[in-house]
Amino acid sequence: MLLKHKRMTLITVMLMLSSVILLYGLLYMKEQSGGFSDWRISRTMGLEGTIRIPLGKSSEDAVEQFRGPSTMRVIHQEPVRGGTLLFMDRDGKEDSSNLQIEYVRKTWFGWKWAWGGGYGMSKSPQSALNYMIMPRPDHISGAFPIVFGNILDPSVQSIAIQSKGGDHYNAELAAVGSGKRIWFAYLPSSAFTPFDIEAFDEQGELIAEQTVTDPNDGGSIDVRN
Repeated sequence: MLLKHKRMTLITVMLMLSSVILLYGLLYMKEQSGGFSDWRISRTMGLEGTIRIPLGKSSEDAVEQFRGPSTMRVIHQEPVRGGTLLFMDRDGKEDSSNLQIEYVRKTWFGWKWAWGGGYGMSKSPQSALNYMIMPRPDHISGAFPIVFGNILDPSVQSIAIQSKGGDHYNAELAAVGSGKRIWFAYLPSSAFTPFDIEAFDEQGELIAEQTVTDPNDGGSIDVRN
């Protein structure tokens, strides 16, 4: 009886170990460069082939592994479900405003780029802020949709999203050095346009506003006259 019990215990341990190894192998096949997760992103982007997204040792390394060497630098990081959101800009462009976001997932095997994009536009003395909307792709459940941008007028102290249905979302503001600030607001995954972007000064007075009807929109919002 003792020998039979030991044999059953050994079989159980071997089966559990085999299951762990199989699960690990399946997860690696999913996350490896050119694996199933890359195939899903490729379908979302409308590509015929499968892009190859390398695994990185850190979130920044994952972006560089995918995008390649760049003059963009990370100015802010925001933890989100499943990973992190990197805000990046390019120095030396005083006559323009630019901002890029990259969503990087945390996997068992390292960090992996999942989605991103950004804008670049000329600055105007009348601009209070600029913005860009990124909808949620089918393969991502966190971070998106999001509206984000640079704050260009120092009198802007708060920003809110006001939907036509009555929903209200306060944006987050972040100082990113050298007197620069950015803003961002997560939006519901359901249809959310049209909505108003509203900027307020320290006294709570509305100083800039814009009605947005296109879920892929972007642009500048001038100070109210």
